[in-house]
Amino acid sequence: MGDFEKSVAVALGALARHRRENPAIAAAPLDEVTRRLELRHWIDAGGAMDDEGLGRFLDRYLANSTRLEHRDYLSHQIAPPDVPSTIADLVHGRTNNLTTVYELGPAAAAVEVVVVEWMLEKVGFAGGAGILTHGGSLGNLTGLLAARARAAPDSWVHGTPPGLAVLAASSAHYSVRRAMAILGLGEAAIVPVESDAFGRMVPADLGPAIERATAAGRRPIAAVASACATAAGLHDDLRAVGEICRERGLWLHVDAAHGASALLSARHRHLLDGIDLADSVIWDAHKMMGTSAMCTGVLFRRATDLARTFHQQATYLMYGDELGPDISTQTFEATKAPIGLKLFLNLAWRGEGGLGSYVARQYDKTRRIHGAIEARPGFECPYVPETNILCFRHRPSGDATHLEVRRRLAEESGLHISSAELGGRRHFRLTVMSEDTDEADISRLLDEIERLAAWVQASAASARPSTFVTSRLSMSTSGTRKSSP
Repeated sequence: MGDFEKSVAVALGALARHRRENPAIAAAPLDEVTRRLELRHWIDAGGAMDDEGLGRFLDRYLANSTRLEHRDYLSHQIAPPDVPSTIADLVHGRTNNLTTVYELGPAAAAVEVVVVEWMLEKVGFAGGAGILTHGGSLGNLTGLLAARARAAPDSWVHGTPPGLAVLAASSAHYSVRRAMAILGLGEAAIVPVESDAFGRMVPADLGPAIERATAAGRRPIAAVASACATAAGLHDDLRAVGEICRERGLWLHVDAAHGASALLSARHRHLLDGIDLADSVIWDAHKMMGTSAMCTGVLFRRATDLARTFHQQATYLMYGDELGPDISTQTFEATKAPIGLKLFLNLAWRGEGGLGSYVARQYDKTRRIHGAIEARPGFECPYVPETNILCFRHRPSGDATHLEVRRRLAEESGLHISSAELGGRRHFRLTVMSEDTDEADISRLLDEIERLAAWVQASAASARPSTFVTSRLSMSTSGTRKSSP
């Protein structure tokens, strides 16, 4: 066995132990994790790590990592990577081929072309064009850059003209605001569209929002819809929004990073009804299709819209005699990993039906969890979930208690959930990603929330208000867990 095979075997052993043994989350302060991993030692020792040292390091590294496939992992929209996707990462790590320049990865480029064609067909953009990029933030930026290119074709050379505006609801992902700043429009160029209590865009306000923008001296160039919104997992009415945008000649960009995978489930694809009316769509495979991060499709209904989005030249790369596509002129990234291989292998291994079944199981399970939470005295869910994202409150607890309980759940019980504001109030937030999570796990979670909330509230009301603060300071300096009484 060669050096590569022996080292890979060591790594595989460490990964297998991690999957069997480690908790969902093992978050310690940065300085403590740095010490545990002996990071300065390995750098200063320079060349001292052998296979035995690699095994010890990986065991410690993985013990201080988050296990996305664990039943107690209920926090963020990051997929537990499926086996085929993991193999794709290993192949890339060994070959280091790219997809932006054809001669640096012919097989990788071919895979990306076919995977993008498949995604275009699924959203109803047959005959359109698209690329894969590293994440939804770059995807949203690319979609809005294309909208700017259509509205102001000279902006690449002469800069963004003043007065352009984009319409969006308050629930739009924060990367939309970031994109506006990067494009030179500024956050102030986002014209708010009315939303309901859970952040869903009210289509009837699109017309008035256009009029408000025009009255303020702005020129609306695009609207952004969510399918689904990150915080609550609820969908905008894409058909209603799309029809209004068509009537008004307004570019529609749909952030379907999380929700587009429901197109693979016959019982849930209605949630994306009207997505084919969009001009651009983003779709993350690293959320509900089991690929490791990151793999985002940026999809355009018209191929010409992608072609005019970027204007780049580099004579040392772009010769004009390529045997296949050089897509460096269609993306921000000059060096882009073969991320399509991760999705391709998952599709080839599991099939559309297999990936769609995962989406359906997680969505259906979250509906059952909603019922279990609603039936529990002292808890409430503000809405019926449409996806595998669900927000809920512990009624006796205020916002500060919700945040403190969330932190202590991870530190004391290894239960990893997130938090979001809805209607100005703090909620617990579940994203049900693991196949292993079931209603019994949620019952245990609710038990822990009740226990910790009672302790937090009692501590805050006691005559010893410093106890609570001292406990937090102790944990941050020692790196050890302090159990609540």
